[in-house]
Amino acid sequence: MPPLPTKQLSQASTHTAIEDLQAIFTGTLLAAIGVSVLSKAGLVTGGIVGLSLLVHQLTGVSFGLFFAAINLPFYILAVRKKGWGFTIKTLGSVLLLSGFCEAIPILMHFHSIDPVFASISGGLLAGVGLLILFRHNASLGGFNIICLYLQEVFGLRAGFMQLTLDCLVLLMCAMTNSIQTTLISLIATVILNLTLANNHRAGRYIGKSAEQ
Repeated sequence: MPPLPTKQLSQASTHTAIEDLQAIFTGTLLAAIGVSVLSKAGLVTGGIVGLSLLVHQLTGVSFGLFFAAINLPFYILAVRKKGWGFTIKTLGSVLLLSGFCEAIPILMHFHSIDPVFASISGGLLAGVGLLILFRHNASLGGFNIICLYLQEVFGLRAGFMQLTLDCLVLLMCAMTNSIQTTLISLIATVILNLTLANNHRAGRYIGKSAEQ
């Protein structure tokens, strides 16, 4: 089959609003299932969620208040560097993920789950979910925004940058969790971020919203 002309490639990679909504729903649902699997196995997470949990454990500060406060600078960066479209879709994704994480334990029950399997499957589900969001110009806020910005400006792979930041959070979480739990959690973090690094980088498919 001959290659598509440049104009057709551009049109083929443009997303409609309906496609963006479907992608945000799918991506956040997959990520929420991944987070729920990790949580059920008693594993910790990276990113701003993990950092907020750590601060709550160490100081007693409300998780919700700290999580909301620490995200404000990231949304300011998102508006300035990536525009309102990205920021609004990211805010919607964060809210949808929160709702899914509240509903999933009611809708889906685990009697037991092996921690290593939970780490592998949870990390993969969350990674694919994030990949879907990234390809539709959205994210789950926090470190995602910084990593996407650094990739676009400096060519640094978002997955590798996210992995570095997540590992720093896991090191801090090791102060309140066992070494075994932290190491198993690291498996999920590596799988999640390798999924992003291998599939979301310069030269690979990056869809555009219709308004862009």
